[in-house]
Amino acid sequence: MEAMRVVMSAMWMQDAGTLSSGNSKLLMFFVGMVAIALVAQAIALIAIAFGALKAGKRALDIADEMRTKLMPIVENKLLPMVESTHEMLQDARPKVKVITDNLLETSHVVRSKALEFDVTASEVNSRTRAQVARVDGMVTSVLNSTSEITDSLQRAMKVPVREFNGLVNGLKAGIDVLVGRARGRDTSDGARNRDTEW
Repeated sequence: MEAMRVVMSAMWMQDAGTLSSGNSKLLMFFVGMVAIALVAQAIALIAIAFGALKAGKRALDIADEMRTKLMPIVENKLLPMVESTHEMLQDARPKVKVITDNLLETSHVVRSKALEFDVTASEVNSRTRAQVARVDGMVTSVLNSTSEITDSLQRAMKVPVREFNGLVNGLKAGIDVLVGRARGRDTSDGARNRDTEW
């Protein structure tokens, strides 16, 4: 199509006197081809328009047929379902509101009980700590007292034992001295006797 325009514009731009009979035939041929192409395009557009009109009519007929077939189903089956669903929702609305209110109240109660439990647990924890500190103090004082009593008993036992040991050691030393003198006498008496024998 573009080539044809170029050829035709080139022919028209030539001087009027230079148009030969061969060129005029060629020009007429191209003009005829353009006319035929325009007629063919017009026929195609008319055919498309008729086809679209026919298709539109057919679509309207199908839509009409569907409406006539579906409307009784919608009226008989779907509308009662929609109405019953609507009634059911209307009936359920107060119940749902009551449930929601109850859940809200329950959440408040649970929250307050959780706070009470937290306070109670904190109080029990602090009391337990105080009792543990008290018991620890008591155990520490008992252990300290026991240690002091043990030390006192050891001191009380050591002094008489030392004194008794001193007494026993003194008696032992005294007996050893006495026994040693007696032996010394026996030995000195025996030596004297031996001296006299010689």
